[in-house]
Amino acid sequence: MNMQDLSMLEQPLGEAPVLSGDLLQQARLLAAQSGRPLVEVLESLSGLAADAFVEALGRWLHYPVKTALAMHAMQPKFDTLGLNDANAWHVILMQAEDQSLHMLMADPFDEALQVRLQHLVRQPVQWSLAHRNDIAACLQFHEAQMRAMDQVHAGDATSHEEEAPVEELSLKSISEDSSPVVRFVRSTLYDALKAGASDIHLESTLQGLRVKYRIDGVLTEVGGLNGVMQAEQAISRIKVMSELDIAERRIPQDGRCKVHALGRDIDLRVSIMPSVLGEDAVLRVLDRKALSEAQGISLEVLGFAPTLLAQIRAQAEAPYGMLLVTGPTGSGKTTTLYGMISEINQGQDKIITIEDPVEYQLPGVLQIPVNEKKGLTFARGLRSILRHDPDKIMVGEIRDGETAQIAVQSALTGHLVLTTVHANNVFDVIGRFTNMGVDAYSFVSAVNVILAQRLIRVICPYCKVDDHPDAALLTKSGLTPATASHYQFKKGQGCGQCHGSGYKGRKGIAELLLFDDRMRELIVSKAPISQIKALAATTGTRSMRESGLALVAAGETTLQEINRVTSLA
Repeated sequence: MNMQDLSMLEQPLGEAPVLSGDLLQQARLLAAQSGRPLVEVLESLSGLAADAFVEALGRWLHYPVKTALAMHAMQPKFDTLGLNDANAWHVILMQAEDQSLHMLMADPFDEALQVRLQHLVRQPVQWSLAHRNDIAACLQFHEAQMRAMDQVHAGDATSHEEEAPVEELSLKSISEDSSPVVRFVRSTLYDALKAGASDIHLESTLQGLRVKYRIDGVLTEVGGLNGVMQAEQAISRIKVMSELDIAERRIPQDGRCKVHALGRDIDLRVSIMPSVLGEDAVLRVLDRKALSEAQGISLEVLGFAPTLLAQIRAQAEAPYGMLLVTGPTGSGKTTTLYGMISEINQGQDKIITIEDPVEYQLPGVLQIPVNEKKGLTFARGLRSILRHDPDKIMVGEIRDGETAQIAVQSALTGHLVLTTVHANNVFDVIGRFTNMGVDAYSFVSAVNVILAQRLIRVICPYCKVDDHPDAALLTKSGLTPATASHYQFKKGQGCGQCHGSGYKGRKGIAELLLFDDRMRELIVSKAPISQIKALAATTGTRSMRESGLALVAAGETTLQEINRVTSLA
């Protein structure tokens, strides 16, 4: 930083743009009004050039500053902090020649992000500042290198499982393939992974094929393929990749395949379903390397409220009993269970899981994949686990009465059992276990807590503006003008960062039902559900609807999103 820039820091507010507490306060107000990141507003108010601003900011906040030249002298650690997360958060983890780790960030005011990064890396790092444009350029440079090395790395992947052939996905492989159908399939998968889609839908129509990506829990149509013959060939290509029967078009088929893209191997779980117009395919993305060795999996990931998070952590540390997580597919149940295991896994307990499939590999945990073709079901695997001297057990899903009975008995005999079951809310879980033939007294004796959760989209910070919901929407949402007066209504206008949706990213909302003696007595006596809900309310249970409305009041999401995910009942 030159002498002119240094002198600007010492000038009082009003003579020239400076970095000071007054200017920071002004920037905070403007950032709250515009929805732009605080550091960007502060830079525009400072009047400094990009390099000079970062230098001044580093000096002011006592952070070392890394220039673009210094960044290219270090190596990125994408195995610890993945490329997708680095791009989304405007950070990059680098390793210097002396093997020291440096976390380069563009926004030093985002304390929550710093906590998340520290928990993810779990190693000593030196925090440094860099301009967001320099970080973006560095990430783009290394991503281009990774694409160029795709063919080299493809042969390096090894596995102890029975693996399907690896499909190479790179710009080079897409452009060089002579078959239009293969190019279409490869480019569709590559674009979906690049966009961070969790599911890829290929739907047959009268005209051909419609392609949709599920991003942040919502399906978005992104393109298609004209021609019925081409559509059939595209579905057949998916079947070939998944080693399914291409001649069978009358019954559903399930398979899986692996692709190599963005510098890592990614598993795809494939479902083929016949329809009156042909066949539909849905590919579920299981990106294990994105959260390499569970370093990125923690209870912080879903963004639960701090009070709720403290309750969940306390229950996860119980010595025995059952912790049930419920919610629909895609609500983050598995991530919650993995987060619990990652935090309680201190190497002193034997932790065993049985899952279908094993989505992420947890270090120090024995993970067993269900294989129904070979006779390894949840129930049979759980019986075998109990003979393997476990302390804590995770059952991927309770689907039948036999598995439920064994899980309850395991919790009653000194084991901590973490598991999931499909239900709409915490109270419906009680009925599910009753219908599966589990004795009510055994059930309430085993269960410590039930957690029901959903994932809701949060407003894009880049295009967030004030919102003024009309009376009809307030009424539909169960609000009155009086109660709504305390809300900070916001919405996203739609921009390039959120692909025009107005939302970017998701956050968890949940309701937690703790089992005490009074709750157990009501359930065993088969009390009406209204009495159980009334008791739960007095003990602090807050419904998912209330959790969602709290985020609306804070300006983090919208009433439309809460109405989409939760109900008034």
